[in-house]
Amino acid sequence: MTAAQSKAQSNGPRCCASSIDSIRRSGTDFDTLRFNPLQGTRDMPTFHIELFEGRTVEQKRQFVEAITKATCDSLNVEPGSVDIVLIDVKRENWATGGRLWSDPA
Repeated sequence: MTAAQSKAQSNGPRCCASSIDSIRRSGTDFDTLRFNPLQGTRDMPTFHIELFEGRTVEQKRQFVEAITKATCDSLNVEPGSVDIVLIDVKRENWATGGRLWSDPA
């Protein structure tokens, strides 16, 4: 087992996140697709977050509330413009250093 796997196992399910806020720079006018007149904003930070399966719905709820609050505070956007996609991944579908996380140590 690698040091990273050992650390992740001791800290619970591993998580990886990436912000897709820069998608507007790709040339597609997503502003017109995401504009919400009730919110009055064209900002659309979107987070795709992959984590090992096993979190409860309540844990996910608390997590997305915290991510939304931090995003609103740091980017000065409204909560309605923050999208979060949680992706549960089985350990057999995730590898680090050439080893599946489902493999025994």
